[in-house]
Amino acid sequence: MVVWRRFLEVHAVVVGALEAELDEARELPLAWYDVLVSLQEAPGHRLRMQDLARRVLFSRSGLTRLVDRMVDAGYVERERCEDDRRGTFAVLTPAGAACLRAASGIHLRGVRDHFVRHLAADDVAAMATALGRILAAETGPEPGDG
Repeated sequence: MVVWRRFLEVHAVVVGALEAELDEARELPLAWYDVLVSLQEAPGHRLRMQDLARRVLFSRSGLTRLVDRMVDAGYVERERCEDDRRGTFAVLTPAGAACLRAASGIHLRGVRDHFVRHLAADDVAAMATALGRILAAETGPEPGDG
């Protein structure tokens, strides 16, 4: 179980460094960054709340509180789902997209400095394959993975 423990340790150290760097730059919390990236990458820059919760690994109630704060900040809007009155979409606003652009350089530099630079190209490929295999086994294949 050494590999599991190392994985958790690396995750904690790297995420802590990323959070500190985003906080120091006064851009936004890392959890907000993850939500904004997920919405930016989604078709129409919108996701149903349940789909967003799966992408950012939050409980629905935790995500609801997080999105409430992001709505108050003007980075996200909520829209009712026309097909399902119980459903709600989280939608990226222009202010949210601008905030994401401002923070993305800090985040990408942090990922490179605290994670990628310590790996050889072969390590990156092997990790991507291994982690993809675990993810597919636990959640199903990504769309387009055939």
